[in-house]
Amino acid sequence: MNIFVIMKRTFDTEEKISINNGQVSEDGATFIINPYDEYAIEEALKLKEEHGGEITLVTFGDEESEKELRTGLAMGADKAVLINSEDLDEADQFSTAAILAAYLKDQEIDIILAGNVTVDGGTGQVGPRLAEELNIPVVTVITKLTVDGNKAIIERDVEGDLEIIEASLPLLVTCQQGLNEPRYPSLPGIMKAKKKPLEELELDDLDLDEDEVAAKIKSVDIFLPPAKAAGKVLQGETKQQVSELITLLRTEAKVI
Repeated sequence: MNIFVIMKRTFDTEEKISINNGQVSEDGATFIINPYDEYAIEEALKLKEEHGGEITLVTFGDEESEKELRTGLAMGADKAVLINSEDLDEADQFSTAAILAAYLKDQEIDIILAGNVTVDGGTGQVGPRLAEELNIPVVTVITKLTVDGNKAIIERDVEGDLEIIEASLPLLVTCQQGLNEPRYPSLPGIMKAKKKPLEELELDDLDLDEDEVAAKIKSVDIFLPPAKAAGKVLQGETKQQVSELITLLRTEAKVI
């Protein structure tokens, strides 16, 4: 089985970010594999353990992304591909999907796994856009995946209910929390990862021109939410507190 995992380098979810000139500052920041992509990697490893085959990690990012790719290789993936983003001044979900598709269209694919969203952008667009570019089925936010021959049985959450879908391969799925529990890289895995193949590609290698994959979206501003004001503790009997609360909601909060 030929398994591909789309992954991204993101800020550590425990990181306290700062904004500098309308952009998230990378000074002193810690980076990790996007947490939702870890579910995708783990599910790929489970598929390989059951069906055999090869797992290829693919990311579109700068050279620093090699560290996160090596972490994915240490988890158990077989090889990795880094498509360098430094040729593009700005990239968005359209750019990422188009560039990934340019690489994947020439590959023999059984299944592509990706995270449901990234913790930095949170749009959830890249997976579905990529599937559209490759003209293959896509199922998002999956919680269970079973592959049987040329078909997949998939469970996904639907507003608190459960939906069961049958789809044919090749297929793209996006993974969320609850699908599995990602494993930690073992020491032998970390040592082996250093020798596993990691290919780096430029846009020219994919016969892509910068203009055709240029971003369609421009960020106007990025800012932190305003600091919350201190709360108020109401005193007195319950009836008195209710009366004061209603007054505050009308005069200060102005929500009623």
